[in-house]
Amino acid sequence: MTTATQIPGYIAGTWDIDAVHSDVSFSVRHMMVSKVRGRFATFSGTIVTGADITASEVNATIDATSISTGTDQRDEHIRSADFFEVEKHPTWTFASSAVRADGDDYAVDGELTIKGVTRPVTLKLELGGFGPDAYGGTRAGFTATTTINRSDFGVDIAMPLDGGGVVVSEKVQIHLEIEGVLRAA
Repeated sequence: MTTATQIPGYIAGTWDIDAVHSDVSFSVRHMMVSKVRGRFATFSGTIVTGADITASEVNATIDATSISTGTDQRDEHIRSADFFEVEKHPTWTFASSAVRADGDDYAVDGELTIKGVTRPVTLKLELGGFGPDAYGGTRAGFTATTTINRSDFGVDIAMPLDGGGVVVSEKVQIHLEIEGVLRAA
């Protein structure tokens, strides 16, 4: 059991994700030679930290229409039925099912829903810290990463290259930098 006294500054409570100071991003191999990076500008969620960290939970929503890869034409293609089909599936969700110790860090198991398809995923979690902010409140930082297969979520466009390989790889790396603001009691 990991308790609050074992994590410096740890505070049990409900935290709202501060989207202004957080980042939800991804990278995917393009043309078999480089990675394209993107992010979502609009997302929200809550993190509930328990007295025992393994009793914590996370719920989040991502606005899939808010994708940005730095190229408007590519973003419009990704929003289309070829990829995310945002007209039918404008939001994605994540709901945790367990938080557990994983070496020196933690893992968050949960259900990720993309394009109406829900699959289990595990996020590798690093606690960034807990402390006061400049506004009289309290903040916490979390870094989480995972890798998913886009086809598992119905993003299964096939774009083979003539010499072998594909334009967009199946493997997508997800990176979250989350800052939470503690709700007043």
